[in-house]
Amino acid sequence: MPVAIITGASSGIGRGTALLFAKHKYQLSLTGRNTDALKEIAALCVSEGGISTEDVLITAIELSADNAPSAIVEATIQKFGRIDTLINSAGILRAGPVLESGIEVFDELMNVNVRSLVRLTRAVLPHIISTKGTVVNVSSINGPCPFAGVTYYCMTKSAVDQFTKCLALEMAPNGVRVNAVCPGVIVTNIHRTSGQDEATYAAFLEKSKTTHALGRPGTTSEVAEAILFLASEKSSFTTGQLLKVDGGRGIMHPR
Repeated sequence: MPVAIITGASSGIGRGTALLFAKHKYQLSLTGRNTDALKEIAALCVSEGGISTEDVLITAIELSADNAPSAIVEATIQKFGRIDTLINSAGILRAGPVLESGIEVFDELMNVNVRSLVRLTRAVLPHIISTKGTVVNVSSINGPCPFAGVTYYCMTKSAVDQFTKCLALEMAPNGVRVNAVCPGVIVTNIHRTSGQDEATYAAFLEKSKTTHALGRPGTTSEVAEAILFLASEKSSFTTGQLLKVDGGRGIMHPR
């Protein structure tokens, strides 16, 4: 069975990806900050995904912690003996205009969305090289497209996009493929945890019907399917790509 590390697996896209990978018989190393939520998705991977309890490892850890990369990699290798794919799904959103968002907000976003991703990827790569595996980064349509009020967040996702493409060039001689998905608005808790109340979030989802060409926000399972494609041999001739899973958000322009 192939082995996948999935960060941010306790919620949102990471959670949906974990369940889909279980259904495709991956052994899973799931990381996140919420122990109870990790236990819940691990149990779901067994009950609905059809894998055994021995096929799931959870590591509750703050990804930005100094010891996080070594702890995650060492635990995974000790449990499964190999790593075939890394899914960098962990991330946070902070909103607010630049003049109202201090440098500490910028630092937090860069630390979680970029620095932590790079550190873990560097720690995993030697194992990915040995299996000629894959890396899939969860970016955002905010990477290629600018949006006012989330400037710092957009900057982090642009950084992830460049990291994806440059690393793909570096890793190609090793037979390792590196790609990213760029979701549009997906129904998760990320906007709530960024500070939106229920009324604001409901209005945001309603507006998404007009900002996405397909007339709706997306689901975590739709993004997970794209991640599975990029992680698997079905995309064996694809690397350095930013796959938009955005319902047409990136091609919409105000008139």
